[in-house]
Amino acid sequence: MTILYTAQWVLPVAAPPIRDGAVATRDGQILAVGPETDVRARLARLGTLETVALGRAAICPGFVNAHTHLELTAFRGRLEGLSFFDWIRTLTRLRDERMDAEDLDLSAQWGAVEAARAGVTTLADTGASAAGFRALLQSGLRGIAYQEVFGPDPMQAKKSLSGLKRRIEALRRSETELARLGVSPHAVYSVSALLFRLVIEYAERQDLPVAIHCAESQAEDDFLRSGQGPFADFLRRRGIAWTPPRVSAIRYLSDLNALRVKPLLIHAARATEEDIGLLTVHDARVAHCPKSNAKFGHGIAPASRMRQRGARVGLGTDSVASNNVCDLLDEGRFAQLVSRATQGDGHLLPAPALLQWMTLDGACALGLDNRIGTLEVGKDADLIGISLEGPHLEPAYDPVATVVTAATGRDVVLTVVKGRIIYDGQRVLTLDEERLRERLRSLAERLSPAAPEGD
Repeated sequence: MTILYTAQWVLPVAAPPIRDGAVATRDGQILAVGPETDVRARLARLGTLETVALGRAAICPGFVNAHTHLELTAFRGRLEGLSFFDWIRTLTRLRDERMDAEDLDLSAQWGAVEAARAGVTTLADTGASAAGFRALLQSGLRGIAYQEVFGPDPMQAKKSLSGLKRRIEALRRSETELARLGVSPHAVYSVSALLFRLVIEYAERQDLPVAIHCAESQAEDDFLRSGQGPFADFLRRRGIAWTPPRVSAIRYLSDLNALRVKPLLIHAARATEEDIGLLTVHDARVAHCPKSNAKFGHGIAPASRMRQRGARVGLGTDSVASNNVCDLLDEGRFAQLVSRATQGDGHLLPAPALLQWMTLDGACALGLDNRIGTLEVGKDADLIGISLEGPHLEPAYDPVATVVTAATGRDVVLTVVKGRIIYDGQRVLTLDEERLRERLRSLAERLSPAAPEGD
């Protein structure tokens, strides 16, 4: 069936905005893009077209969220006011002690609902369980579910790898064209050098994409450069020897030859000019999560410098346990403003570049730019509609500037993934929102600080 999506504006990203535009799709792919009158004339031979008319709205490519943790959605607002180390330890304890597999699935599915409603069609999800992967399958969203592996003790490296292999092998038969698997050796303070090497070798053999939390915090930097701080103290309490390499996190990964697989490096807030050079030489990718980094006081990643030097940088929200919303429009606007503020350049990231960062650049960072990221004939039909009706969106002199400077995820009225409508402006069609909401509220009671320990 051929479907024609029409709106006051179509923003292809790969071409200038189109007034009174249309996007035609068939069999999950984009068939035509252009002014509505032209597209209808070209497709007249196909007979009657099913039309989805959005009116005063803008149609653009679906947003690409380059870093999430869907399974942590239930912790939104639960871990406020903690230091980074305490945040990690508290989150891990609550997840392990108060949540079972069904709870994690619920949490991840609610995260998928939020993403779909905010126009996010693709997610790079990282999780210690398979909940994020299952949420992608159930919701119909596109994404890569990176399965995390931990193990700072080199004596346990082979055991940790075996566990990761079992998880991947159990899930691989469920992979689809939209939902793929990857692996994530978590971070330099939680994964031994030996385990890094073993996981990278495994990923190469199995053709699995890799994601690593990297260069995120001062505590991580202290761990690597001086062997001090909370992460080093934690290892010592566990009797795990640690000799600091006295280099940056990105240099450390380069020395381990881990950058050869072009991993997605999550955060890179502490990246130096030398580190940026290593990123570009190895074609490593970056997930920039400015709001999460700012919330923890980790600083501001030199994302503009990375982009200027040719690194592939996508935008990520991180989990809502640290952000606290999955809204890539909000994330992009924040990224633009902090880049301009820190570099003293009010011309950085003009509106078209910012929209591209939310769409095509994210697709490039995930290696999906041949399928998504722009509205072009032959690409997969991942598109969204953003209403321009709100009082905060009037007047609209430039549709791209209006979208990226004033719209939010709450203005999204349509989310389509490979031609399938996931969100119709009223509800997510692939998940039972009301049932999930009721169950989430019950789970939140159990996760509440007032809840008895051991419940």
